[in-house]
Amino acid sequence: MTAPASAVAADPTLIGIDLPDDVRDRLGAPLAAAPDPTRDIDWSMARYLQIFAQLPTETLQRILDFGRHPDTPGVGYVRNAPVDEHLPATPRDGNPSPDKKTFVAEGVLLGLSGLLGEPVGFTTEKNGRLVHDVIPVEGGAMTQTNQGSSVFLNFHNDIVHDERGRYDLASPDFLVLSCLRADHDGVAGTYYADARDICRAVDERTLCTLRSPLFRMNAPGSYVRDVAGGAEVLSEPVPMISGPEACPEVSSAANGVHAMTDEARSALDRLQAACREVAHEVFLRPGEALLINNRKGLHARSRFTARYDGQDRWLQRTYVRRNQWDIRYRATPGIRRLH
Repeated sequence: MTAPASAVAADPTLIGIDLPDDVRDRLGAPLAAAPDPTRDIDWSMARYLQIFAQLPTETLQRILDFGRHPDTPGVGYVRNAPVDEHLPATPRDGNPSPDKKTFVAEGVLLGLSGLLGEPVGFTTEKNGRLVHDVIPVEGGAMTQTNQGSSVFLNFHNDIVHDERGRYDLASPDFLVLSCLRADHDGVAGTYYADARDICRAVDERTLCTLRSPLFRMNAPGSYVRDVAGGAEVLSEPVPMISGPEACPEVSSAANGVHAMTDEARSALDRLQAACREVAHEVFLRPGEALLINNRKGLHARSRFTARYDGQDRWLQRTYVRRNQWDIRYRATPGIRRLH
């Protein structure tokens, strides 16, 4: 795995976006004055657009292009963003903190998200909230979910259970991950493996198998836990890699992929190994965010030690769709962004 700090300029699958101090401060002042975005999310998204329009044109275009074009990098690493002046204790239950008095972090998260598309919520993930607090939870330490900490969170993309049997229909196009607080030891790594790099790393026979409908994705851990009573909920047979050679799409469920043949099982093992070989490694710190294309690549997280003492690692996450038209059949009546 390669650290991006020394390779950002040369690597076409990751870009670094560094905000100068004056730009950070120009964004930070109005974000600190903004209200809790959950009170009126559409008003807040309009306000964040006004604020982020103050970015230098070149920086703004880089973020917009990241979301627009098939040939752009799969992950963007934003640094030196504004932060909340006072941060309460990290919640221990995975829910939003009731003690948070300012919403700078939420503004950064949603402002960046609004440049990529539309933040959306799903009833089976974090109770439909648009801002997900990604926090280690003691009862979920060993799970392949965002509550985990004691195990390596395997390379995956964030998928959404769909009754049609496919988990690529309603899934987010992008994730934005923003850091409010790092883990105690500063060792929690976030990894991103781009499908283009993965395809170059595996042999032709393996790639052919990965492009065949020989795999069934298990539903997300939150769905299995909260809706299915712990039972597996498998997709129809699907390929793990699809699309044209120059712009492949990759899919892998964190909660498990069932290979339907021995050859598929070997290809799945090789896929995870290839991800480790080509992945970018980022150690997120406060004021840093990752823009992740959820179709161009897979992401993962290393093990780290959680202490459940109010100072644990605290990230926030959004799910972003370029538009909601294709998932309108899932819409929750009366709530525009909830599916």
